[in-house]
Amino acid sequence: MTGKEFPELLNSPKAKELFSTLYGVEAVDSGRQRYRSLVEGLLNESFFPRQDFPETLGELRLFSVPGRSELGGNHTDHNRGKVLAASIQLDAVAVVAPRQDKQIFLRSAGHPSVKIDISDLSLREDEKGKTDALVRGVAAEFTARGTPVGGFTANIDSLVLNGSGLSSSASVEVLIGKIFDNLYCGGKRSALELAQIGQKAENVYFGKPCGLMDQTACASGGAVAIDFEDLMKPQVRGINFDPAAMGFAFCIVDTKGSHADLTPDYAAIPSEMKAVAAFFDKTVLRELDENAFLSRLGDLRKAVGDRAVLRALHFFNENRRVDAMLAALENLNALPINEKGKAMEAFLALVRESGDSSWEILQNVFSTKTPGEQGLTLALALTKDFLKPSGGGSEHGACRVHGGGFAGTIQTYLALDRLEDYRKLMEGIFGKGALTVLRVRPIGAVELGF
Repeated sequence: MTGKEFPELLNSPKAKELFSTLYGVEAVDSGRQRYRSLVEGLLNESFFPRQDFPETLGELRLFSVPGRSELGGNHTDHNRGKVLAASIQLDAVAVVAPRQDKQIFLRSAGHPSVKIDISDLSLREDEKGKTDALVRGVAAEFTARGTPVGGFTANIDSLVLNGSGLSSSASVEVLIGKIFDNLYCGGKRSALELAQIGQKAENVYFGKPCGLMDQTACASGGAVAIDFEDLMKPQVRGINFDPAAMGFAFCIVDTKGSHADLTPDYAAIPSEMKAVAAFFDKTVLRELDENAFLSRLGDLRKAVGDRAVLRALHFFNENRRVDAMLAALENLNALPINEKGKAMEAFLALVRESGDSSWEILQNVFSTKTPGEQGLTLALALTKDFLKPSGGGSEHGACRVHGGGFAGTIQTYLALDRLEDYRKLMEGIFGKGALTVLRVRPIGAVELGF
């Protein structure tokens, strides 16, 4: 499409239907305005000087990649475990003008502009930690896989909250990959391939070790169960999941804790799990027989310490929980409407188990370096109390730490009619905007066509 065609297409019935699917019926108008602003920005010379455009092909193309929420499998992927995740309505989008040369021009409000020449795909130490590195790394991996790519100019906007465990960086990696794929490779790469390309760029060019869960969930769409036993060919299985249809709000609460200086806390979890595996001459816990692990607990405590042993226990139990969560959702989908309530409660019971295991056994809800800062612990404790009926009894709903832990967000499922009371409670403690309601988005990385 061209800039002149865009306003009319944006108001078409097809666009309305697509925005409803991606963002919900209530967000159709805001979605239109968002894309309209991106196109206007791309065509505005004060934002994109005309010297950036002499080689563009005169067409505009639109892309969207969602963020993701972890549903189960907390800290298992780095030891080749199992996870359950879902893409969400918060996404990274781009209005793109293809180019005839090898130049990449990116603009995103609030971030430095990116201008690079991908005719040179060599790794650059001075780019590590920057978006430039991700772009060059994704281009290099496409080329290494036999599909050289060209340039483009793009105006990008992301609604994926930073530092919330919703995978803002992974969504941008997959977005860049989807743009390259559709512009220069015929859109032939699978969601898993796009995820692997993004992970390689982040690991090698950006300089950050990461698993593959985030990119896979962002690229795939909907809820997905992922088994990382074979890292080259992880098993990805889609599953229908809509908490709102079952009467539950699905949300995260940002406790506004600082992630500064938490790298050692994050790194210690995979390191300690792998130390347990190494005791048995294995690389990761997925290679270790659980019975062999349990038979040597006394020796293990002396060799690696109690916390490492506990974290290994969490890994084995959490892997089983992911299987049980998947089975619960499959059962939920198969049952008639009048029988779905018990199946949903079975799923939520597993969410609670996962949250309790992360809190008590994995121990990633606060840093032992700063015991006075326990925002996640406070949010979980208050939420558990909130979810209990006024007369006591078991929780109606569920909560768990979300993502890496130590600071950041918790995830909560609660009855829709209690959402505003819960929002008032959480925002009264952690500040306005602390609570974000999520919806599971059925579409992953996509080029939008109206």
